[in-house]
Amino acid sequence: MPMDPMPDLSALSLAEIARLAEDQKLPPIERWNPTHCGDSEMRIARDGTWYHQGSPIGREAMVRLFSTILRREADGGYVLVTPVEKLDIAVEDAPFVAVELKAEGSGQAQSLVFRLNTGDLVTAGPDHPLRFVAGEDGPRPYLAVRGGMDALVARPVYYELAALAIASGDEPPGLWSKGAFFALEPTE
Repeated sequence: MPMDPMPDLSALSLAEIARLAEDQKLPPIERWNPTHCGDSEMRIARDGTWYHQGSPIGREAMVRLFSTILRREADGGYVLVTPVEKLDIAVEDAPFVAVELKAEGSGQAQSLVFRLNTGDLVTAGPDHPLRFVAGEDGPRPYLAVRGGMDALVARPVYYELAALAIASGDEPPGLWSKGAFFALEPTE
């Protein structure tokens, strides 16, 4: 079954984005508890590239499909889970990368919608907070996606966020989305 192509985020209204995000039906992986079966021989690199046995997975539809059965375990590890098996997957940083941003509105009425490298759409807000972690190469921004999993915000998207924060004039510099304020100050 072919997956639908990703729509142009810049051409969508927030109402259309909300409808698309709501339509993203994920399998009930939180209810699946099969016996651990081993290692998937897969890893997700820091840049969001998925690998199997050392080779990049070139089929975007496969990556999107695998991302729907990805789960973070209580011990912090990641697994690919189906009703009958559970396989470890190595994740170098975050399992997703936020690769595109659409901002609409201003101040407390602003909404920030992110497209992930898997095609998922996530709106930052109380249920999907943004956080900024101090790193050796500068702040590393993350967006909470689902089930304890984050998306690393790609550097170009981070620059867009920084420009929005500076333009807003808030002190400390930060961003509003869905009524929540996210300071650009690194934590941790």
